[in-house]
Amino acid sequence: QVQLVESGGGLVQAGGSLRLACAASGRTFSRYAMGWFRQAPGKERAFVAAISWSGAGTYYADSVKGRFAISRDNAKNTVYLQMNKLKPEDTAVYFCAARPDLYSGGIDSQTAYDYWGQGTQVTVSS
Repeated sequence: QVQLVESGGGLVQAGGSLRLACAASGRTFSRYAMGWFRQAPGKERAFVAAISWSGAGTYYADSVKGRFAISRDNAKNTVYLQMNKLKPEDTAVYFCAARPDLYSGGIDSQTAYDYWGQGTQVTVSS
């Protein structure tokens, strides 16, 4: 069992930066691949980024490539999402999620993730 708690959301102006963190409970965090998803008002939840258990593999949605960076610290049981050059269209609730194997099934497949956090709100003003 893995419990996930996101933090770091808030209100920021366009062009600014935020760093989200997702703290995981349990001693098996390092065995899980991790992902970030987001859900904007009136839209379905969408893939943002994913990272393999070792951190060697990272993947991004086209909409955030070059602006967002996912990383993890297995010693701290935490995964991060550094968000730079934020745009109003990045406004959403951001969720972190965990899955046992990043490569069995689509990297952006929500059904492949077994555990989800409650989400943190990110609002980007124009």
